Amino acid sequence: MRIEAGRASRRYWQDLWTYRELLGFLAWRDLSVRYKQTALGVAWAVIRPAFTMLVFIAFRKLAALPPSGVPDAILVLSAVLPWQLFSTAFSEVSGCLVGNANLISKVYFPRFLVPLAAMATSVIDFMVTLAMLALVMAWFGYAPTDKVVMLPLFVVLAACLALGAGVFFAALNVQFRDFRYVVPFVVQAGLFVSPVAFTLGDVPEAWRWLVALNPVTGIIEGFRWCLLGANAPFYPLATLTSVAITLAMFALGVWYFRRTERGFADVI
Repeated sequence: MRIEAGRASRRYWQDLWTYRELLGFLAWRDLSVRYKQTALGVAWAVIRPAFTMLVFIAFRKLAALPPSGVPDAILVLSAVLPWQLFSTAFSEVSGCLVGNANLISKVYFPRFLVPLAAMATSVIDFMVTLAMLALVMAWFGYAPTDKVVMLPLFVVLAACLALGAGVFFAALNVQFRDFRYVVPFVVQAGLFVSPVAFTLGDVPEAWRWLVALNPVTGIIEGFRWCLLGANAPFYPLATLTSVAITLAMFALGVWYFRRTERGFADVI
């Protein structure tokens, strides 16, 4: 083996594939620990979005929002799912490095595997809740439109946004533990400014551009459009804004993570 300066950096992304078994182990460990010694186990992945759905349905009734042409349960749940994917993944990824401090400080491996493992557990939870949405739509006798084939694109968009923002905050959290208080605030505030209980069409037209600046808005509305078709209009501006911000956030997050990664073991 020839040891050369900078060789490890050139092989970094190839090493992610080499360490794929470790990725699977970390993801399985995170998933098992999350539901270990819980009476309901994986059912919590369904209870949380179901409770959120009920709260926002009540909000729509109290706010007397106009009907959308589909049952409120489907309208709200189709927004809760992408929001939960983003918020759960963002929260898990942003705290994953500090949560694995003992492992990071003892042995070398590509550190990017840790946020990828946290991301994988959130995607698994999302798949469980997606099955819940399918059951709710079947209960109301509502079938998704042919645009459902576009759904994976918005799922990938939500995952990339959560991963990009998550690794950025994860790297910051290693050096400045203040950011562990910032993340819950961002998630909580984001829930109220994202079109979960309402739709972008419920917002006055003069203010829609402001709501569309939230990158999650285009993801949620795109998710609804894929499932509900004409009952959830497609907003190109919101989608393009989400794509642009997601690409920028992902590039920034990966760049800052790689820039600071070498010092994680020393300061964590």
